[in-house]
Amino acid sequence: MLKKYDGLLNLNATIASSLFDKVEHPWEVLPLIKSFILEIIPTLGSEYKEISENVFVHESVKIAETAVINGPTIICRGVDVRPGAFIRGSVIVGENCVIGNSTEVKNAIIFNNSQCPHYNYVGDSILGEYAHTGAGVILSNFKSDGSNVKVRDNNEVIETGLRKFGAILGNHADIGCNSVLFPGTIIGENTNVYPLTRVRGVIGSNKIVKDIDVIVEKEER
Repeated sequence: MLKKYDGLLNLNATIASSLFDKVEHPWEVLPLIKSFILEIIPTLGSEYKEISENVFVHESVKIAETAVINGPTIICRGVDVRPGAFIRGSVIVGENCVIGNSTEVKNAIIFNNSQCPHYNYVGDSILGEYAHTGAGVILSNFKSDGSNVKVRDNNEVIETGLRKFGAILGNHADIGCNSVLFPGTIIGENTNVYPLTRVRGVIGSNKIVKDIDVIVEKEER
């Protein structure tokens, strides 16, 4: 389905593609991640090993001794989990990803070839293929007043029904160092966000976000 946001995510770049097929808006998969992981664990091949309860890791994955991984979690081929990383559970990490130094991830789907390499918080979020978060990027997932998160897409306000929803980064989105994405933010495919930027709402594809109110089209190369 994913009618409104078709093109935002390459569903061939995640083992969770069938989960997205069930929903109209991509954030609707967030409450379903835990049960989905438990459902597909029995289908994983022999190259996946259970390293702790409901934590299944491909045999090629590198995990630093100081990383902490809670279940249910699936970590796919070629992932690098670096020192101090904290995976809190209900997480699917796609192939060839980086979960970096002191990065915290919970209730998230990270598509193949994405990187969260330094001091990132990724809560209740979805990162598309080749998405990248610079050092210190925070995907804020909870409003200060505790109310449900809304998605603001131009003049449309969409009720998500979720108290916790961070961000969705489209394929090849790149978020500059120390930026903060407010709850319910959606970043389009091939869009770049400058460092030290606050971002809210839905940002289209092929944009450059220079400031919260300064968004320009990318020049064709």
